[in-house]
Amino acid sequence: MKSGVDFFLTITPLKYIILLVDNTIFNLLSMTKNMGVRILSELLCCENLTKFYGKNCALNNVNLTLESGKIVGLLGPNGSGKTTLIKIINGLLTPTRGSVTIDGNYPGVESKKLVAYLPDNIYLNSWMTITQIVNYFADFYDDFRPEVAFELLYNLGISLNSRLKTLSKGNKEKVCLILVMSRNAKLYVLDEPIAGVDPAARDYVISTIINNHNPDSTVLISTHLISDIEKVLNEVIFIKNGEIVLHNSVSEIMAEHDKSIDELFREVFRW
Repeated sequence: MKSGVDFFLTITPLKYIILLVDNTIFNLLSMTKNMGVRILSELLCCENLTKFYGKNCALNNVNLTLESGKIVGLLGPNGSGKTTLIKIINGLLTPTRGSVTIDGNYPGVESKKLVAYLPDNIYLNSWMTITQIVNYFADFYDDFRPEVAFELLYNLGISLNSRLKTLSKGNKEKVCLILVMSRNAKLYVLDEPIAGVDPAARDYVISTIINNHNPDSTVLISTHLISDIEKVLNEVIFIKNGEIVLHNSVSEIMAEHDKSIDELFREVFRW
């Protein structure tokens, strides 16, 4: 912009980014989309999120904001609160107090249209064929891309006529991942996506995540197998005893601590 031009910038969440230049109004959101520029916006917001199971505190006053366009690792040992946080985001648990919103929506019918969730267990009907499962997802989710699912299944060598119960545990988990990543979601929440996969197949799982998610979305990956996943992360969250003890970009963490994410994790969670 040339010097001497007065300008004023105001941002209104999600819908408009207005620039006033010499009394002329421009909508930067439309302009930048036309130019192929991506604007990051607040996608997930947790405020004072707390969850008790009886007298046991699983989450303690968690405040967390994630922007769109990120791949984020949710890292912590067993019992740290990862799965509780994920279930609250997906509306499967109700917080004791505090709130969570996804793109401005509280967990519910509208948020489920935005979130693609991979739980840490096989939840599909084992008697169904792979084709039946893909068609079921296509009927259930408006943003599901069956052509993506069929291509990934073909590349994996899984017969579409096979029943889920005939597949190995590893292939069942890959099918579940493929179904989730075939959605054009705003937020992908993956709970331990590589925990049950043999080391030789982990690169396939990671590449499936990287190559098939909506680039304007955010991927939240819960795992304790950090060395396998840290190379693809933009940000990491360390959670310990239900509290966020670290949330920063991978580049800033490595620059500040001169350690890999895996090395820092082992230092923070040493016992």
